[in-house]
Amino acid sequence: MSIRRDELFAQLPPVWPVTLLPLIQQHVQHAAKLVVLDDDPTGTQTVHDVPVLTHWSDEALVAELQDANPVMYILTNSRAYSAERARAINLEIAAALRRASQTAGRQVAIVSRSDSTLRGHYAVETQALIEGLGTPVDGVLVVPFFLEGGRYTVGDTHYVDEQGWLIPAAETEFARDATFGYAESDLREWVAARSHGAWRADQVASITLDDLRNGGPRQVDLKLSQLADAQPCVVNATTYRDLEVLVAGILASELQGHRYLYRTAASFVRVRGGLEPAAPLTAQDLCARSGGLVVAGSYVGRTTAQIEAARQLPNLVAIELDVPALLGASADQTLAAARVRIEDALQQHDVLVYTSRTLVTAGPVGGALDVGQRVSAALVALVASLQTRPAWVIAKGGITSSDIATEALHIRRAWVRGQAIPGVPVWRTGAESLWPDLDYVVFPGNVGGPDALARMITILRGEC
Repeated sequence: MSIRRDELFAQLPPVWPVTLLPLIQQHVQHAAKLVVLDDDPTGTQTVHDVPVLTHWSDEALVAELQDANPVMYILTNSRAYSAERARAINLEIAAALRRASQTAGRQVAIVSRSDSTLRGHYAVETQALIEGLGTPVDGVLVVPFFLEGGRYTVGDTHYVDEQGWLIPAAETEFARDATFGYAESDLREWVAARSHGAWRADQVASITLDDLRNGGPRQVDLKLSQLADAQPCVVNATTYRDLEVLVAGILASELQGHRYLYRTAASFVRVRGGLEPAAPLTAQDLCARSGGLVVAGSYVGRTTAQIEAARQLPNLVAIELDVPALLGASADQTLAAARVRIEDALQQHDVLVYTSRTLVTAGPVGGALDVGQRVSAALVALVASLQTRPAWVIAKGGITSSDIATEALHIRRAWVRGQAIPGVPVWRTGAESLWPDLDYVVFPGNVGGPDALARMITILRGEC
């Protein structure tokens, strides 16, 4: 049942009265390095001035662990794969981190960052990480709160904000995802369902808003100290101040020797890493100009509305790619024709390439996951074949942005510059990439209002 956001929030206890970020920052300078395993690149949507690795060689991990930066990301893209492959990836990375931690002489704290609307391979990935690290944890904290995307948890129920109305997550289009669909808005029930019987809902612990706002860090510490044997614990939150109290309690508990693993959305990372909020990137920051490329593969309704608004911009050429054609015998011809049009248009225009909007849930080989992988592979082949360097690139959708980054642009290490609009990160590509020093915008499929994509294009053009 939906409820007005302002009406629900008016019933909640007042937030903790003072910021705890300075206290957190003092601790993280000497604490374990925060390593975020991101199941698609959109997890960088709240942070700035941190590196993103798209590979996990021992040499690369040791170098990052020896660096003073308190946070690093590893892009796993595991949401694009089967549960079995996601498990294998997480086992491999965890083992590599264990080796690198020993070599670098620095402990790590692990965040398994996933979608704020509960889509992803929980609890397969968290269990794989525990096994791969070889170190038991007392609790697994589930924190899907994501302010920038309008995702709130109250009374253990996770909500999605739709124009001021809070919709229980299981009643949204995200819960009908062909691969990661679910029927539970109550996070304790969701955890139980995703654990496939390993935990009952009444065994899942909860940190309430009353704990955070009236009990403070001491109450959080007390509750966390009662967790054992990787017990899941869901966290309620509606503000960044709630996360500050949570993290202060976590750090106090860790000082006593307790260990936790985190399954969270993007907002948690910023606070746990002690990062200050940053001002939005401007056109001047981005050296804005026209001649950019937008690649949209996300099929959710929000993306469709954003594409339609962006198509109305002047000096923009829109090219639709028919998904059935990309899955059939005419795929090569379809891509060749699109490549010619893009090369011609980039000389004087911005170009928007988007997949047809009718959802295809089954292809010649398999189901929805197979379709998504094959469509993404087609977009990768298209971008990688371009001879003209765009002024900038926007990739719309989690799987799309990951595959474009790693397989088309060949990014091995990127730098997160920040966000130009809330929840939309901008990366700077490394020297090894197809187009070095390029501003690459990772635009989540489920973030922003109808005009958000058009607004991002306008900023990159320098017309804001």
